[in-house]
Amino acid sequence: MGEGVRGLWYASPLYRLVIAGKPPSGLVAVPPDPWAGSMSRGQALLRGEFSFAGRTIQIQPDELDRALWRPGDAGAAWTAELQSFDWLRDLAAMSGDVARQRARQLIGLWLDRYANWHAEAWRPDLVGRRISAWTGQYTFFCESADDAFRARLFDSIARQARHLARALTRAPDGIGRLAALKGLVAASVALPDGARLVRDLPRLIEREVTRQVLPDGGHISRSPAMQLVGLRMLIDLRAALRVGKHDVPETLKGAIERMVTALRLFRHGDGGLALFNGSDEGDAAAVEAAIALAESRGRTPAALPDTGFQRLAAGRALVIVDVGAPIAVDAVAHSGTLSFELSIGRERLIGNCGAGAADRAEWQTAARATAAHSTLVVDDTNSSEIHRDGHLGRRARPIEVSRSETDGNIWVDAAHDGYLLPFGLTHRRRLYLSAAGDDLRGEDQLSGAGGKAFALRFHLHPKVQASLIQNGESILLRLPSGQGWRMRARGGSLALADDIYLGHAGDIRRTQQIVVAGELAGRGALVKWALKREGKAG
Repeated sequence: MGEGVRGLWYASPLYRLVIAGKPPSGLVAVPPDPWAGSMSRGQALLRGEFSFAGRTIQIQPDELDRALWRPGDAGAAWTAELQSFDWLRDLAAMSGDVARQRARQLIGLWLDRYANWHAEAWRPDLVGRRISAWTGQYTFFCESADDAFRARLFDSIARQARHLARALTRAPDGIGRLAALKGLVAASVALPDGARLVRDLPRLIEREVTRQVLPDGGHISRSPAMQLVGLRMLIDLRAALRVGKHDVPETLKGAIERMVTALRLFRHGDGGLALFNGSDEGDAAAVEAAIALAESRGRTPAALPDTGFQRLAAGRALVIVDVGAPIAVDAVAHSGTLSFELSIGRERLIGNCGAGAADRAEWQTAARATAAHSTLVVDDTNSSEIHRDGHLGRRARPIEVSRSETDGNIWVDAAHDGYLLPFGLTHRRRLYLSAAGDDLRGEDQLSGAGGKAFALRFHLHPKVQASLIQNGESILLRLPSGQGWRMRARGGSLALADDIYLGHAGDIRRTQQIVVAGELAGRGALVKWALKREGKAG
């Protein structure tokens, strides 16, 4: 059945009868929602400020019914967050009857508008998120509700759940599929006849978890942000099963153990996430909460061989390197093969541009480009081809990856073929981090005879101050703590250029980047660079 025909079926009166049934009189269990909301965001919601996907839209209280669900300048990501009702946590963080009444008001407005199937609002992943939010926060917003509201709520949850059981496999791949599955599990636990929704829940969980969580614990999206979201969803799945007195599949237990271990690799010293594949820094407290609730004591790995990342840690320095092949899942795949990020203690020094402006198409496209990553670019061409529809075409494949350690010194050697087809070039990157963590050296080599020019980019965190010294032969970098680092390079011209940083949701900040540029002229290129600590902070 095609999507158009399926939509007609879902919208038909007959399908309404198919998913109809006797409304439940209540919930038999409430799946726990352990994730903290934000009081400040809750207060903003009471003021009519809806901030999702990096964009804030102000809606007056008397215009909520007319303007909330389709504000003119809202993008797809903003609308999805609104429809998910994940933000009920923020109202719950405030507690009090005013927050409860606003929650019920907004749920009631949704029920008025979307009681029956709607192509956007009833998308399987959004149905799953909404069921999870409504059941998880039920105790909060229904505490002083009247019987009429409760009856409408229970009937809607049951009808959405019956639809979700039929539409689960049509949820967007990746995190969207996990969200739909989590909602179905929540409904099966909360509703009196929930066991009828799906015949073999353990098999469904095992199949999806096995497909999405790689052997090394990385999520198939290769995104640190999706790694955190996916881990939280698996923790919620486990909690719901426990509340419903179901056995927790060993597959799920093992996946949580592996995912939290992999998540540790993506954390910088400030507790936030590395900026690969659609990620922003995120909330360090949220990352810490997920690690705690995972109930795991695993150590931080040095590498994720299946996901394709290396972690070099020595002294106070931490380097995270992308040595894997991009994969188009959840439309977050970036063309950043062999890019790296560097932090010193709790301070970020070099990174990628990030993806904080998630609901702005022009920034989203720019952030996915190779030039938005701390790696090498040939002729302003992406190492992995990104089509206009967001899918990937030609992809950079890792040719080889090796790592060695001696007396605390660490070497990583990796190469990719992303420029082989368009230019006949391969890019090889060698990194060395000293045991003291005060000396990072790199060697970037292009082998082949194609292309016209290259640019090796190092994107600086906005808090880093940079200045050219020694007649432009080196660049001094100063961290907020006062600690200095000096960059030198051979094999190209060294310069500073303007840059942007998208490391925080909704925040576009100006910063700088170091660029080492040169001509290829049919000879390939070899750039050697060094980043060394200048002295003690002060």
